[in-house]
Amino acid sequence: MTLRLAFLASHGGSAARALVQACRAGELDAEPLALASNNSRSPALAWAREAGLRTAHLSSATSPDPDALDAAIHDFLVGSGADTLVLSGYMKALGPRTLGAFAGRVLNIHPSLLPRHGGRGLYGDRVHESVLAAGDPESGATVHLVTAGIDEGPVLEQVRVPVLPGDTLDTLKARVQAEEAALMLRAVQSLAARHG
Repeated sequence: MTLRLAFLASHGGSAARALVQACRAGELDAEPLALASNNSRSPALAWAREAGLRTAHLSSATSPDPDALDAAIHDFLVGSGADTLVLSGYMKALGPRTLGAFAGRVLNIHPSLLPRHGGRGLYGDRVHESVLAAGDPESGATVHLVTAGIDEGPVLEQVRVPVLPGDTLDTLKARVQAEEAALMLRAVQSLAARHG
C-alpha cells in the first residue's frame, strides 16, 4: 500500500526533504502531499511550495485558541488526503484531534537513544548537551510513533553513534544528524511494509 505523507516542520524540514527526494527517486513507495509549519518564515515552508506540496502556515498566530489550532491542523492534513504524518523538526505538541486522526501513523525523530534523554524540555541542542553531561559512551537517533506523552511512543528504528573523547555539542550533533535522513527513510519503509 502506498503511504500518503504529510509533514509538520518548524525550521528546515530536513527529514521531509529527504523523504520527498526518496519518493521521487523511487526508493520509497509513498506519495508526499502536504507540509504545514508553525513558522511562517521557515525554510521548510518555502521549499515545500517550490516542491509542489500543498502548504499552510498554522500556528497560534493564525489560531490563538489551542482547540481551534488543533482543528485547523487536522483539517489541513486530512484534507490533503494524507494517511501518515511525519514530524520533521516540529517543535510543538500535537492536539488530540490530530493525534486521533493519525493514531499509529505519526512518526517523529529524536536525537538520542530513547528513552534516554527524552521528555519535556529535551529537544534540539539540549539533548546533545544532556548526553555529553551524562558521559554516555554512545548516542544516536530514534524514530518513534507519536503518542500523547512526549517522546514516549513505541520505537520504530534507532541508529547508534559513538560519543568520542573531546566531543562538543557541535561535533556530536553533526555525527547524529548525518544519520537521521537514512534512519527516517528506513522507519517509513518499515511502516509502509507493515501497512502494505
